[in-house]
Amino acid sequence: MMLFILMFMTVMGRFLYIETTGEVQGVDLNEYAAEKRTSSYQLDANRGRILDQNGMVLAYDRPTYRLYAIVDPAYSENMEEPMHVSDPGKTAEMLAPFLDMPEEKIEATLEEGIEDERFQVEFGAAGRDLSQQTMEKIKKQDIPGINFKEESKRYYPNGKFASHILGFARNKDGKMTGVTGIEKQMQEYLHGEPGRISYQRDKYGTELLNPNEVIKQPDDGENVVLTLDQKIQTFLEDAMTQVNKQYKPEKIMAAVMDPDTGEILALSNRPSYNPNDIEDVDNWYNDVISYPIEPGSTMKIFTWAAAMEAGVYNGKEKFMSGSYEYLEGERPIRDHNREGWGKITYDQGLRVSSNVAAAKLVKEKLGPETFLKYLKDFGFGQKTGIDLPGEKKGKILYNYLSEKLTTSYGQGTTATPIQLMTAATAIANKGKMMRPYVLSSIVDSESGEVIKKKEPEQIGKPVSAETAKKVRDLLGTVITGEEATGGIYELDDYSLAGKTGTSQIPDPETGGYMTGKGNYIYSFMGMAPKEDPELLIYVAVKQPELAPTEYGAEPSAYIVKTVLENSLHYLDIQPDQEKDVDVNSTELEDVTGEDPKQAKEKLSKQHQRITVIGDGEEVVRMFPKPGSKTLPTQRIYLVTDQPKMPDITGWSVRDVFNLADLFNLKVEQMGNGYVTKQSIKPGAKLKEDSYLVVEFQPPGQQEKNKESGAEGSEGAEEGAEPSEGTGQGGEDASGA
Repeated sequence: MMLFILMFMTVMGRFLYIETTGEVQGVDLNEYAAEKRTSSYQLDANRGRILDQNGMVLAYDRPTYRLYAIVDPAYSENMEEPMHVSDPGKTAEMLAPFLDMPEEKIEATLEEGIEDERFQVEFGAAGRDLSQQTMEKIKKQDIPGINFKEESKRYYPNGKFASHILGFARNKDGKMTGVTGIEKQMQEYLHGEPGRISYQRDKYGTELLNPNEVIKQPDDGENVVLTLDQKIQTFLEDAMTQVNKQYKPEKIMAAVMDPDTGEILALSNRPSYNPNDIEDVDNWYNDVISYPIEPGSTMKIFTWAAAMEAGVYNGKEKFMSGSYEYLEGERPIRDHNREGWGKITYDQGLRVSSNVAAAKLVKEKLGPETFLKYLKDFGFGQKTGIDLPGEKKGKILYNYLSEKLTTSYGQGTTATPIQLMTAATAIANKGKMMRPYVLSSIVDSESGEVIKKKEPEQIGKPVSAETAKKVRDLLGTVITGEEATGGIYELDDYSLAGKTGTSQIPDPETGGYMTGKGNYIYSFMGMAPKEDPELLIYVAVKQPELAPTEYGAEPSAYIVKTVLENSLHYLDIQPDQEKDVDVNSTELEDVTGEDPKQAKEKLSKQHQRITVIGDGEEVVRMFPKPGSKTLPTQRIYLVTDQPKMPDITGWSVRDVFNLADLFNLKVEQMGNGYVTKQSIKPGAKLKEDSYLVVEFQPPGQQEKNKESGAEGSEGAEEGAEPSEGTGQGGEDASGA
């Protein structure tokens, strides 16, 4: 009896203790119960968008959906219809058309979950990142037990467009994190702070009638605005794609900068990658900022500038070209054509890209130590400080006299393309050297308030404004002078100052340099218009596949001419160069005020592509303007008094942006090539400041789509302008 009473009192005491304290072995029962009946999950914050300087969206979060199947029969208790997967075979049959997964594997996954008595199952990668369109199609099937969870995925609407600047972000452990490029550099501002929601539920997860719901709203990330201009970037991407397709080089590096501010307006590399698909990437690195190369003869820009600034340069002084024995017992420095041009002036020396002239300027005029000072003033051997991750710096090779002299014409010493462009801003911008940058501002994603704004930064003044002008004038003769080596780069409407370069490539097998046609880096540094440069461009093409009759400069010349001509016209820069009018060009007749059909018939006698915009009774506007010189293949726009959206399928990027300029349309471009889809339907009323999303595809891809039965355009339009690239110019490869 006493033992029984003792045991009873012990148990009752324990009950009283638990009831009084609410604890069992240190566990608070009230908290434990609340936790068991409370559901809590994270509310993801939207990552900030990345935009170009005109507000075009380059990267944003878009919803994707993860599919899961409830397989627990208990979930359907007391339900009139089943809310779980009761027939795995039929469910698999209905899901298979929408998932990248065999029907048999879907069924096996469902049956395995049922056998293991799980509550739900998922389908791996095949069930993740589903588009809203796919999700809605599956929902229409009304499959019992099939549910979706919304997630965010970073999306880049233009694919490879500026991918090495944008980089990419991925969802890791529920947090969107930047891995490369601006996505990594601006993680602090882009990522945002997630919120949280909690509510009380029953054992099946259903919210109670009085759920005591607590919500902490997420704080979205800030928007990042770049200095990139989508149109100029498009010109660059299209030109590089064409060269990459035609010449199949190992690398292409190119960038366009505003030399007055240091703003990067466009930058791209080949090989490139699509940040939406990072499974098979050939080149992660932004070579423009991370690939040091021997700059070749583009370095002569700074050799001549240093000599002029030091007051030791006389352009009319003559020297003997061909060979220079600078030190007894050492191998002489030779010009790229070996025999030289006889006795020529130093001005001529730059025009013909003489290595001997550069070496003599350093040894006999400047002195190697003074030249080294100028190299450092121009920023060589040090990082530019551009606001992108992964910047490397080149190395000034300056131990022996031979290295000091070969540096004068760009051999031995290395520099990245961005270092060369930064140094060149001093020549284009009255001697002021500007720090390059791609981040324009950080903007609050909700209020639109500017949180932080980047201002242009001068980082040096290696030469005077007077010297900079003298150098530009001399570089102009490299393009148009009698002995010009850069004639292939000459622009139609604008004066151009620039310098070609042909860099040798070290051969790891022999320890020397590679030889053979095409085994060089063909580059060009240029600025236009010459008197007051608005744009600075650098292009380097490594090891293009050249036909026996092709010159090494042709691939880079195509990019330079295409990008500069289109970009300067787009920026509405007044042409400063009178050129002979194309024999096929005609003066555009004024048809404003006329009936659109009659106007089109009248103009069609001389023009192949005339687009009437709208179905009004008279033409109220024309593009180009009446009286302009136009080619037969140029698209002519006739805007009626009732403008409507035309069918732009098959249009080029240039044609689309011309239409956008007519109506101030905000264009979001997806892909490159020719139009396959448009967001404003043909025939819809066309309003100013509307938003137009256009999907482009290369002609080759369109053919593939047609073969596979996919929707797309009818291909490139008739009369599309052919690729340029004929001509002759550029120095020979030997040591230049």
